[in-house]
Amino acid sequence: MESKFIQIHPENPEKKKIEYVAEILRLGGIIIYPTDTIYGLGCNIFNQKAIEKIRILKKIKKKNLNFSFICYDLSHISEYTKHLDTPIFKLMKKNLPGPYTFILESSAKVPKILHTKKKTIGIRIPNNNIPRNIVQELGNPIITTSIHNDEQIYEYLTDPQIIYEEFKNLVDLVIDGGFGQVHPSTIIDCIGAEPTIIRKGIGDTSIIY
Repeated sequence: MESKFIQIHPENPEKKKIEYVAEILRLGGIIIYPTDTIYGLGCNIFNQKAIEKIRILKKIKKKNLNFSFICYDLSHISEYTKHLDTPIFKLMKKNLPGPYTFILESSAKVPKILHTKKKTIGIRIPNNNIPRNIVQELGNPIITTSIHNDEQIYEYLTDPQIIYEEFKNLVDLVIDGGFGQVHPSTIIDCIGAEPTIIRKGIGDTSIIY
Protein backbone atom coordinates (compact mmCIF):
# COMPACT_ATOMS: atom_id res chain seq x y z
CA MET A 1 0.00 0.00 0.00
CA GLU A 2 1.26 3.46 -0.85
CA SER A 3 -0.62 6.29 0.76
CA LYS A 4 -1.99 9.35 -0.98
CA PHE A 5 -0.52 12.82 -0.49
CA ILE A 6 -2.61 15.97 -0.71
CA GLN A 7 -2.05 19.64 -0.03
CA ILE A 8 -4.71 21.52 1.94
CA HIS A 9 -4.64 25.25 2.55
CA PRO A 10 -4.00 25.79 6.30
CA GLU A 11 -6.07 28.97 6.63
CA ASN A 12 -8.92 28.18 4.22
CA PRO A 13 -9.12 24.41 3.79
CA GLU A 14 -10.79 23.40 0.53
CA LYS A 15 -14.18 21.84 1.30
CA LYS A 16 -13.88 19.05 -1.29
CA LYS A 17 -10.54 17.98 0.13
CA ILE A 18 -11.89 18.01 3.70
CA GLU A 19 -14.83 15.87 2.58
CA TYR A 20 -12.36 13.46 0.94
CA VAL A 21 -10.33 13.14 4.15
CA ALA A 22 -13.46 12.58 6.24
CA GLU A 23 -14.54 9.78 3.91
CA ILE A 24 -11.16 8.07 4.28
CA LEU A 25 -11.60 8.24 8.05
CA ARG A 26 -15.15 6.83 7.85
CA LEU A 27 -13.76 3.88 5.87
CA GLY A 28 -11.19 3.13 8.58
CA GLY A 29 -8.21 4.96 7.12
CA ILE A 30 -5.23 6.29 9.05
CA ILE A 31 -4.04 9.81 8.28
CA ILE A 32 -1.14 12.11 9.09
CA TYR A 33 -2.19 15.73 9.42
CA PRO A 34 -0.90 19.11 10.59
CA THR A 35 -1.81 20.69 13.92
CA ASP A 36 -0.67 23.89 15.60
CA THR A 37 2.29 21.93 16.99
CA ILE A 38 3.83 18.80 15.47
CA TYR A 39 2.22 16.62 12.81
CA GLY A 40 -0.27 14.11 14.16
CA LEU A 41 -1.19 10.53 13.37
CA GLY A 42 -4.87 9.71 13.68
CA CYS A 43 -8.07 7.94 12.76
CA ASN A 44 -11.79 7.94 13.48
CA ILE A 45 -12.37 7.30 17.21
CA PHE A 46 -15.18 4.89 16.32
CA ASN A 47 -13.07 2.57 14.14
CA GLN A 48 -11.49 0.02 16.46
CA LYS A 49 -9.41 -1.62 13.73
CA ALA A 50 -7.84 1.71 12.81
CA ILE A 51 -7.08 2.49 16.47
CA GLU A 52 -5.43 -0.91 16.81
CA LYS A 53 -3.32 -0.29 13.68
CA ILE A 54 -2.05 2.98 15.17
CA ARG A 55 -1.30 1.26 18.48
CA ILE A 56 0.78 -1.36 16.68
CA LEU A 57 2.45 1.24 14.45
CA LYS A 58 3.50 3.25 17.52
CA LYS A 59 4.48 0.06 19.40
CA ILE A 60 2.25 1.02 22.34
CA LYS A 61 1.02 -1.57 24.84
CA LYS A 62 -2.74 -1.51 25.40
CA LYS A 63 -2.30 -0.66 29.08
CA ASN A 64 -0.23 2.40 28.07
CA LEU A 65 -2.70 3.73 25.51
CA ASN A 66 -2.73 7.51 25.91
CA PHE A 67 -4.34 8.72 22.72
CA SER A 68 -6.02 12.10 22.85
CA PHE A 69 -9.09 13.30 20.96
CA ILE A 70 -9.08 16.25 18.59
CA CYS A 71 -12.40 18.09 18.87
CA TYR A 72 -13.82 20.92 16.79
CA ASP A 73 -14.79 23.02 19.81
CA LEU A 74 -15.83 22.71 23.45
CA SER A 75 -19.36 21.62 22.55
CA HIS A 76 -17.92 18.25 21.53
CA ILE A 77 -16.30 17.39 24.82
CA SER A 78 -19.34 16.87 27.08
CA GLU A 79 -19.91 13.52 25.40
CA TYR A 80 -16.44 12.24 26.26
CA THR A 81 -15.71 13.83 29.63
CA LYS A 82 -17.43 13.99 33.00
CA HIS A 83 -18.87 17.26 34.26
CA LEU A 84 -16.25 20.01 34.16
CA ASP A 85 -15.74 22.34 37.08
CA THR A 86 -16.42 25.94 36.08
CA PRO A 87 -12.80 27.13 36.57
CA ILE A 88 -11.49 24.35 34.29
CA PHE A 89 -14.12 25.07 31.67
CA LYS A 90 -13.21 28.77 31.77
CA LEU A 91 -9.50 27.91 31.48
CA MET A 92 -10.17 25.80 28.40
CA LYS A 93 -12.54 28.31 26.85
CA LYS A 94 -9.99 31.09 27.24
CA ASN A 95 -7.07 29.14 25.74
CA LEU A 96 -8.63 26.98 23.06
CA PRO A 97 -8.16 26.63 20.17
CA GLY A 98 -4.50 26.50 21.12
CA PRO A 99 -1.41 24.33 21.65
CA TYR A 100 -2.67 22.55 24.76
CA THR A 101 -3.77 19.05 25.70
CA PHE A 102 -6.13 19.02 28.70
CA ILE A 103 -6.26 15.76 30.67
CA LEU A 104 -9.80 15.29 31.98
CA GLU A 105 -11.84 12.61 33.66
CA SER A 106 -13.45 10.60 30.88
CA SER A 107 -17.09 9.68 30.50
CA ALA A 108 -18.09 6.01 30.52
CA LYS A 109 -18.02 6.14 26.72
CA VAL A 110 -14.24 6.53 26.35
CA PRO A 111 -13.04 3.15 27.74
CA LYS A 112 -15.52 1.46 25.40
CA ILE A 113 -14.16 3.42 22.43
CA LEU A 114 -10.49 2.77 23.23
CA HIS A 115 -11.01 -0.68 24.77
CA THR A 116 -8.97 0.28 27.81
CA LYS A 117 -9.67 0.73 31.51
CA LYS A 118 -8.30 4.28 31.51
CA LYS A 119 -10.54 6.81 33.22
CA THR A 120 -8.92 9.90 31.72
CA ILE A 121 -8.80 11.41 28.26
CA GLY A 122 -6.70 14.10 26.62
CA ILE A 123 -8.64 16.76 24.74
CA ARG A 124 -7.08 18.86 21.95
CA ILE A 125 -8.64 21.72 20.01
CA PRO A 126 -5.68 22.82 17.89
CA ASN A 127 -5.41 26.30 16.45
CA ASN A 128 -5.32 24.86 12.94
CA ASN A 129 -8.30 24.82 10.62
CA ILE A 130 -7.36 21.59 8.83
CA PRO A 131 -7.92 19.08 11.68
CA ARG A 132 -10.81 21.10 13.10
CA ASN A 133 -12.60 21.17 9.75
CA ILE A 134 -11.97 17.44 9.31
CA VAL A 135 -13.57 16.75 12.69
CA GLN A 136 -16.50 19.02 11.88
CA GLU A 137 -17.09 17.24 8.57
CA LEU A 138 -16.67 13.78 10.12
CA GLY A 139 -19.12 14.60 12.90
CA ASN A 140 -17.01 13.27 15.77
CA PRO A 141 -13.46 13.61 17.16
CA ILE A 142 -10.41 11.91 15.73
CA ILE A 143 -7.59 10.19 17.58
CA THR A 144 -4.39 12.18 17.81
CA THR A 145 -0.91 10.96 18.66
CA SER A 146 2.41 12.36 17.52
CA ILE A 147 4.22 10.76 14.59
CA HIS A 148 7.45 10.31 16.54
CA ASN A 149 8.14 7.23 18.67
CA ASP A 150 10.09 8.72 21.55
CA GLU A 151 10.55 11.98 23.39
CA GLN A 152 12.85 13.33 20.67
CA ILE A 153 11.08 15.08 17.80
CA TYR A 154 13.29 14.98 14.76
CA GLU A 155 13.35 18.14 12.70
CA TYR A 156 12.92 16.23 9.45
CA LEU A 157 9.47 15.19 10.68
CA THR A 158 8.33 18.79 10.33
CA ASP A 159 8.53 18.61 6.52
CA PRO A 160 5.36 17.01 5.04
CA GLN A 161 7.23 15.76 1.96
CA ILE A 162 9.74 13.89 4.12
CA ILE A 163 6.95 12.67 6.40
CA TYR A 164 5.27 11.20 3.33
CA GLU A 165 8.44 9.35 2.31
CA GLU A 166 8.77 7.97 5.84
CA PHE A 167 5.15 6.86 6.25
CA LYS A 168 3.74 6.31 2.76
CA ASN A 169 3.60 2.53 3.22
CA LEU A 170 2.13 2.72 6.72
CA VAL A 171 -0.82 5.13 6.48
CA ASP A 172 -3.60 5.88 4.00
CA LEU A 173 -3.14 9.62 3.60
CA VAL A 174 -0.58 12.32 4.38
CA ILE A 175 -1.86 15.91 4.40
CA ASP A 176 0.54 18.70 3.54
CA GLY A 177 -0.55 21.77 5.50
CA GLY A 178 2.86 23.43 5.52
CA PHE A 179 5.82 22.90 7.81
CA GLY A 180 5.06 21.68 11.33
CA GLN A 181 6.60 22.68 14.64
CA VAL A 182 9.39 20.87 16.48
CA HIS A 183 7.73 21.18 19.89
CA PRO A 184 4.55 19.40 21.05
CA SER A 185 1.53 20.74 22.92
CA THR A 186 1.69 21.68 26.59
CA ILE A 187 -0.16 19.03 28.64
CA ILE A 188 -2.28 20.23 31.55
CA ASP A 189 -3.57 17.63 34.00
CA CYS A 190 -6.96 18.78 35.31
CA ILE A 191 -7.77 15.69 37.39
CA GLY A 192 -6.54 16.94 40.78
CA ALA A 193 -7.64 19.87 42.92
CA GLU A 194 -5.56 22.27 40.82
CA PRO A 195 -4.47 22.04 37.17
CA THR A 196 -0.87 20.88 36.81
CA ILE A 197 1.58 21.14 33.91
CA ILE A 198 2.88 17.66 33.15
CA ARG A 199 4.63 18.49 29.88
CA LYS A 200 5.90 21.88 28.76
CA GLY A 201 5.40 22.40 25.05
CA ILE A 202 4.53 25.38 22.88
CA GLY A 203 1.65 26.55 25.05
CA ASP A 204 2.34 29.16 27.72
CA THR A 205 2.46 27.42 31.11
CA SER A 206 1.56 30.58 33.04
CA ILE A 207 -2.12 30.21 32.07
CA ILE A 208 -2.83 28.00 35.08
CA TYR A 209 -1.58 30.52 37.66
